Amino acid sequence: MADEQTEAPDNTAVRTALWRAMHVQVDPPPHVLEDEIGLQLAAPGDDWRRRPDMDPRTTSAFRAAMVARSRFIEDLIAEQADQSVTQYVILGAGLDTFAQRRPEVASLLRVFEVDQPGPQAWKRHRLVELGYGIPDWLHLVPVDFEASEDWLKQLAAAGFDSSRPAVIVSTGVSMYLTKDATAATLRQIAGLAPGSTLAMTFLLPTELLDDADRPGLRASKEGAQASGTPFISFYTPPEMLELAREAGFKDARHLSGASLAHRYFADRTEGLRPSSGEDILLATT
Repeated sequence: MADEQTEAPDNTAVRTALWRAMHVQVDPPPHVLEDEIGLQLAAPGDDWRRRPDMDPRTTSAFRAAMVARSRFIEDLIAEQADQSVTQYVILGAGLDTFAQRRPEVASLLRVFEVDQPGPQAWKRHRLVELGYGIPDWLHLVPVDFEASEDWLKQLAAAGFDSSRPAVIVSTGVSMYLTKDATAATLRQIAGLAPGSTLAMTFLLPTELLDDADRPGLRASKEGAQASGTPFISFYTPPEMLELAREAGFKDARHLSGASLAHRYFADRTEGLRPSSGEDILLATT
């Protein structure tokens, strides 16, 4: 649209994309996830690897955590596609590149990327500029959350069928929302068609982190505060499970960051391991 206002993605979205690229560029194979398309989209400049938050050694655990959660989500999507689920919704899509990297799976689905209008218009422009385009099965759904737009209504307008099962994913978002806002989102998702699945990440309180990871969480909190996007909410696993059950989910499970570390990093010999502190709620309707 000619009157679309573009706005570059926030620092968190860019940092996540760059960490995924760093995993490919500095960690030895086999790679848990191969994603340098986010780097292409962000186009951070030739000196991006000299940024303090890209230090290969001091940020390795965060880098590993990002690729672990991304790999888990993509494994989940592939599994659900095999079970004939045909809708995939990414809340707070940022610089997600699943549609570009895994078209053999994504093209079997209707993929809905939900994000703020400005950054999403920017991403649409970059995808076209880089030659990826917007295939007919990929729907970029702008939702002005700050104006309290109803994301489900916008999804429906984009072609989402609420009578059919879907996979809904929200990673790296819940810490920026109030607990009331997250509870409201859970209730909306719990009301979707039976057989729908939600995967949502959440941050643990500091006291539940491994001792070695607490300074990193403090640094992340300070960085988020300085960027104007402070961390607001932390959850214990029982608290998050209770929220999901109160919202109406038929089944709710907690997956620890340690379980992802075991799944994707157990056989690595160079010592690369994800940091603790971010876990996953996996819930079904």
